[in-house]
Amino acid sequence: MAKTTELTETYSDALMGFILPGRSARGRMVRLDDVLEQVLSAHDYPAPITHLLSEALVLGALMGGLLKGEEAQLTLQAQTQGGVVKLLVVDFRAGAMRGYADFDDERLASLGANPGLTALFGEGYLGITFETEVKQRYQGIVPLEGDSLAEACENYFSQSEQLPTLIRVASRAGAGGRKAAGMLVQHLADGEEGRERLHVRLDHPDWEHIAVMAGSVSHNELLDPALSLEAIAWRLFHEEDEIRVQKGANLSRGCRCSAAHYETIIARFPADERDEMRGPDGTIAVDCAFCSRTFVLEI
Repeated sequence: MAKTTELTETYSDALMGFILPGRSARGRMVRLDDVLEQVLSAHDYPAPITHLLSEALVLGALMGGLLKGEEAQLTLQAQTQGGVVKLLVVDFRAGAMRGYADFDDERLASLGANPGLTALFGEGYLGITFETEVKQRYQGIVPLEGDSLAEACENYFSQSEQLPTLIRVASRAGAGGRKAAGMLVQHLADGEEGRERLHVRLDHPDWEHIAVMAGSVSHNELLDPALSLEAIAWRLFHEEDEIRVQKGANLSRGCRCSAAHYETIIARFPADERDEMRGPDGTIAVDCAFCSRTFVLEI
């Protein structure tokens, strides 16, 4: 067997990819530390929303890490009509991440300490949009069913992409703040990454084997700061003939808001509508939900 690693191993706030060519499988791993804290600190989220947004950020990194190109983008959006969580959105572009949740605070408090996905969203849906570097957009929408956002994402790949996928996400609050991590593994039937998929079978022997091995990963392993992501991959798949490890993007909080950005948007409105937006001092104030900053525009 062969074990291929980079000179430096990956511990946090970066993606790590791997390929198992003998099983026609690929995967991504991520552990969020400072980036997670920076995104969550923009708002005083209660514990259930912090947990939910943490999971969404991990999923955004894992799925965004499948894209190639500096301009490619992944957007994950969960929404409902009349649910406790009105909107949950995360996007990823070349390692820059941002996320936001809007919810009914009073109704959330009535749900108790650990509300499930159905309690939070009701009959909500999950929209996943992949935008390639050449601005081609692919979107899939699936019901928010199951016990977690991760399960809903697995359903997306199964239904929209016909791609057998296993996702595991772990999140924990501690003295050093909240940490989150996750792993995504997919089977590329009849060939490793880059080859045409000639068939897709959830019961393919290679996929069944990889799903069992990957599914054995524990939350403690994913969150252990002393355990590199490469070491986790080696623990899970050391019996395979070859593991090809790929260093992924470094992650950062990447809200793209700026005064210039909002001035460009506001300038598109007719003059009379811009006048209606102005405050008593003649300026237009724009709030960014992602980073909780207010931009005062003199336009």
